[in-house]
Amino acid sequence: MAEHAFSVDGRNVVVVGAARSGLAAAELLRKRGARVTLSESRASFDEAAALVSSGVQIETGGHQPGTLAQADLVVVSPGVPLEQPAFAAARERGVEIIGELELAWRWLKGRVIAITGTKGKSTTTTLIGSMLSAAGRQVLVGGNIGVPLATQVDQSTPETLHVVEASSFQLETTDTFHPWIAALLNFSPDHLDQHPTVEAYAAAKQRLFARQTQDDVAVINAEDPPARALARGVVARRVPYGLSLEGDGFTVDGAAIVERRGGTSEALVPVS
Repeated sequence: MAEHAFSVDGRNVVVVGAARSGLAAAELLRKRGARVTLSESRASFDEAAALVSSGVQIETGGHQPGTLAQADLVVVSPGVPLEQPAFAAARERGVEIIGELELAWRWLKGRVIAITGTKGKSTTTTLIGSMLSAAGRQVLVGGNIGVPLATQVDQSTPETLHVVEASSFQLETTDTFHPWIAALLNFSPDHLDQHPTVEAYAAAKQRLFARQTQDDVAVINAEDPPARALARGVVARRVPYGLSLEGDGFTVDGAAIVERRGGTSEALVPVS
């Protein structure tokens, strides 16, 4: 759960981008007492009228430097290029620039299980959510899949487990985001149309582990060399997995998924 008090009450907050994530961020910020301006590059969008009636100011047709110049905080939607002159000017003024994932995290009361990787994030996130729900846990699934995390803040309790799909675009605008369990499924060059280099893409993925401590868990695909390299240096307890895993970790042995630990093997789930 989030580790420090955070308030936007009375602050000028600019949300950049009116896609699903930005709309959720704007609504959450408004409910938390911020003076919200939503800046969108399109000339119009369907949700604008409802936002205006709720008290959100709308700016369309591009992100104006003057708008960002008046901001106390900027919340950027995933995929919005961060290397823009207006953002650079805001940073020079000391304005914090974060994403919707980071914003929502700061108000969560429950713990986070976060999943990232180049492929397989949505499937894995959905499966984990279903397993935990079937086990009787209080679970909310969201992030890059289906529901923005900002829409779950008001439902979050200390017992809630938030199962979150985290994309590289969401992770690159995190600062204090601290998953209890962080899973890296795999890594290969992707999204290089928006990330300037493969190194920048990798650095965004690595932010999943940046705030973890020894009390947390890092789940790593032991058979994906780039994923292993990205996980080098994590301080959380490592949990490796793979079909041909040697040593401790999780693998398939015969007809079961098993956990190997200290030379012993415990069957957990039938492969069937």
